Amino acid sequence: MSEQATTFIADELIAEAVAQTGFEDFGEPPYRGGLEVLLETYDRHVLDPEGRRRCRERVVFQLATRLKCENAFQTIPQWQEQEITAPVFVTGLPRSGTSALLNLLVSAPENRGLLQWEVQFPDPWPGSQPGDKDPRYDFLAAALEESRNSEFAKIHFIDADTPEECVLLHAYAFTGVQLGFEIMLEPYHSWVLQQDAEPMYAYQKKQMQMLNWRNPGQQWMLKAPAHMHNLDAILKVFPDARFVWCHRDPQKVIPSINSMNKVVMDMYLGDHSHLDAGEIGRAVMEWYAMSLERGLALREQLPPEMFVDCSQQEFVDAPLDVVQRVYDAFGMTLADSSRAVLASHVRDNPKGKHGRHEYNLEEYGLTRELIADRFAFYTQDGRWPISS
Repeated sequence: MSEQATTFIADELIAEAVAQTGFEDFGEPPYRGGLEVLLETYDRHVLDPEGRRRCRERVVFQLATRLKCENAFQTIPQWQEQEITAPVFVTGLPRSGTSALLNLLVSAPENRGLLQWEVQFPDPWPGSQPGDKDPRYDFLAAALEESRNSEFAKIHFIDADTPEECVLLHAYAFTGVQLGFEIMLEPYHSWVLQQDAEPMYAYQKKQMQMLNWRNPGQQWMLKAPAHMHNLDAILKVFPDARFVWCHRDPQKVIPSINSMNKVVMDMYLGDHSHLDAGEIGRAVMEWYAMSLERGLALREQLPPEMFVDCSQQEFVDAPLDVVQRVYDAFGMTLADSSRAVLASHVRDNPKGKHGRHEYNLEEYGLTRELIADRFAFYTQDGRWPISS
């Protein structure tokens, strides 16, 4: 596609996805409104020619994947027989240990995560049966191995089998946080805040049921900071859900998540120097402050036994103790064999194993005082185990 032809016209992208797949039914929930506002956001803010191409190709891939998923929902009725019972959602501020905790939990054989290869290819390979290896798995594994020395890998290590955030499934519903930077930009930011999240989680549940048919699991373990914002919607779709809430000093969280956001923007947008880094940095802070504020307010209306809290430092100091606390609180039994697997995972994955990334506050238009003021509602509330 030439630079001049890099457009973000919904009908054109839809036609490409239909031509790729041979399918036309996008199913439910409605997707067109989210698609159009996402495309408008890219068109308005992505100026780099390669960045525009990458964003456009990503959306065509999302549309094609959704078409293939919908065809699977219609032709593989066994997904409806899959029960998702009492899932555990790990949430809290980003960079607070949510990924490390989920990776550890999912290493136990009784726990089922939403794996990286599955969020990339949630559509079953044609003719495949439960337990079959997806032919696309090796391709993805090799591609991720080639990215091992990237700056992103230092911040958020992934391979084909690491558990990933639910937001990557939400993207196929054309809502949610997408790649993380879109919610900092207009008009997508304002549009997302106006949406009812229940249909998005209902779509996630359908995807999980299909994935459970493909590769059965016992106890689902999920995670995303975005879940803070949507506790009410989650409980409408998963009324028996439980939550693990990770905590960390926002003075550590906010520069770290800004650094990660910048790396993702570099990967997808190319040159984005026309965007004010300070405005983006403050938008990142506000998004997560608002999400945390809303999530804690929603918690006040819910039974406390639905939640387990831990600080990032608690997890670093005694990860197996945190896991035991989760199991005890939710009536789960931690067998000796599983504890041995967990201990092995801890030994094999020390903190900083994949490198350290450096960042500073000023490049994101922030100061310690700004962060302290915005998060005072959190840091001055003695109920939360906040540590640096």
